[in-house]
Amino acid sequence: MKRPPAQKSASQSVDLLALAECVEQFSSKTVVLLGDFVADEFQFGEISRVSREAPVLILKHRETQLVPGGGANAANNLASLGARVLPVTAVGMDSAGDALIGHFRRKRVDVSGIVRVKGWTTPTKSRFLAGWAHTLAQQVLRVDYEPQTLLPDTIRKKLSQQFSSKLRKAHALAISDYGFGVATPELVQQATAKRKNALPIALDARYHLHSYAKAGITAATPNEAELEAQHGATIGQNIEELTRAGRATLSAMKLQSLLVTRGRHGVALFEPGDRLAQIPVHGSDQAVDVTGAGDTVLAAYTLALACGASALEAAHIANIAGGLVVMKRGTATVSREELLEAIRGQASGAAS
Repeated sequence: MKRPPAQKSASQSVDLLALAECVEQFSSKTVVLLGDFVADEFQFGEISRVSREAPVLILKHRETQLVPGGGANAANNLASLGARVLPVTAVGMDSAGDALIGHFRRKRVDVSGIVRVKGWTTPTKSRFLAGWAHTLAQQVLRVDYEPQTLLPDTIRKKLSQQFSSKLRKAHALAISDYGFGVATPELVQQATAKRKNALPIALDARYHLHSYAKAGITAATPNEAELEAQHGATIGQNIEELTRAGRATLSAMKLQSLLVTRGRHGVALFEPGDRLAQIPVHGSDQAVDVTGAGDTVLAAYTLALACGASALEAAHIANIAGGLVVMKRGTATVSREELLEAIRGQASGAAS
């Protein structure tokens, strides 16, 4: 069937109708998510007065919300985008672990790959948001609860077994490494080496991106700060420095594509052959909340690659998804319907 004439964005040539067709296929794909599940807790309250004990505000608690964060947010985005997601991770036998498992059960996500660990703390980021009676709440404090011990060898063995088993059913693998020990280069390398057929493997690593150089990663989605940390660089408006760091990582990790998220500057896509595409931010450059936007980008980019999209097409899809999610407050997701509506809206605007 012949497609209508291609629609082009202002930045790079892409067929926006092809992007929509790709997103429509999301529901036919199965993606394994290996990574660190984090609980994002939001405690809302009203400022009642200044304490007599110290020069601090007293927050009168109103409500607490707990939503998936970190790798759990990436898994949540994959599910919202329509994919069948198979998470492989570890959580503690605590209330945060209970809440995360309960959330995914309600979304009918297979939780058999989530291993419970006795005596281990589910990583939790507790944010306190304060405001007056008729004002918008602002974050005033964040308290992080992190595991104090490494995952036991018995748990690592269980994770490896679950990972290998789930990977046999996958069209793609997304890795969300927040540094809590679930995802490791060795685990990925061992599991992927057993596969006869190659599949897209996308990585989002908070630390030590290049440690995955021999793990068979095909794509990575670091943000600019993570790329700077890897190379000891300061990028800012320096496109030459961005190009140097991006090409160095692409080469060192032998990637098929490297997608660098740059906040209000959009994204930069590096491919072999010294190809660099800079895509402006989708929508407004005044983000409401960037919490978890990288998780959304990882999910959308992985799914698009799983559907056979080119790196440039996948980058546009991920950029649009990221632009949508930063306009929402808190740790949020983008649905397949929202993404399709945004792409079709952009296509209509380009055609008029």
